[in-house]
Amino acid sequence: RITAGLSLGEYTALVFAGAIGFDDAVRLVDVRGRAMQECAEQRPGAMLAVLGVDRDKLVALCDECRGGDVLEVANVLCPGNIVASGSKDACGRLEAAAMAAGAMKCVPLEVAGAFHTALMQPAVARLTAALAAAEFRAPRIPVVSNVDAKPHTDPAEIKALLARQVVGVVEWNASWHTSSRQGCG
Repeated sequence: RITAGLSLGEYTALVFAGAIGFDDAVRLVDVRGRAMQECAEQRPGAMLAVLGVDRDKLVALCDECRGGDVLEVANVLCPGNIVASGSKDACGRLEAAAMAAGAMKCVPLEVAGAFHTALMQPAVARLTAALAAAEFRAPRIPVVSNVDAKPHTDPAEIKALLARQVVGVVEWNASWHTSSRQGCG
């Protein structure tokens, strides 16, 4: 048995697995959300779902369209459905370039900021402090981290990965495959 959750859903998976209590999870989600919202207000950004382009091609397009802005792969949902995140201008350039490169469709997401990018770095310190104060236990079943798509049971490791997730790629496709190989999904 194993569990996983997409981005914020990882906290739900941790509650389900018994790694953290519901009240602590709600407090952590609140801190995470407020800290990320403050980052979004200080440095507005956008997210763009790109359909029909593989990851390597999207990374190359991000490199090409970044300019002096932030533009990164943020969520790998499944093959051909990947979300990029960064400045609004860079996401606009990416949309045009991806369509020219053969994307089936690009969908600007209705979000407040460039989540899962370096623009969220100031939120990491606040979340890390909140995670340090929260009581975590070894989960009764492993929880797959979105950061590395591996199952984890060590509370200190889980806390560190939750902090990294704020600025890192959400590896949901790989997380799902890990879960399905373990008999879930």
